[in-house]
Amino acid sequence: MNFRRASRDEPDINLIPFIDVLLVVLIFLMLSTTYSKFTELQVKLPTADAQAQRNNAKEMIVAVSSDGRYVVNKTLVPDRSVDSLALVMQQTANVGPETVVIISADATAAHQSVITVMEAARRSGLVQITFATQKSAQSSP
Repeated sequence: MNFRRASRDEPDINLIPFIDVLLVVLIFLMLSTTYSKFTELQVKLPTADAQAQRNNAKEMIVAVSSDGRYVVNKTLVPDRSVDSLALVMQQTANVGPETVVIISADATAAHQSVITVMEAARRSGLVQITFATQKSAQSSP
């Protein structure tokens, strides 16, 4: 009988595969976080400062109320359809290819109301469109 204790060798812990796996995970995380920045939608909203009001004979001011009514150069449009708005825009005295359409929409007006004005201007052959704003409170002295 052999009563000697078997010599126990200290088990070796091999860290190289563990380090390899950690490096692969680290590289994967670094690459995925870098690309996630490109997929985010970052929007900077523009600010507008009011300029001196111009008085141009080739301007058409279209006002849009919060409830969706339209006024073209101080003339109320009886119907809210694109066709009737385009007809009123064409009948305005100063319509020409260089006429600038100024959309003065209420801040609470529906987005569709503004798009309707833009579509009516396109149907009337007016391609120069701008938006009226008021001076922001932050830019006042």
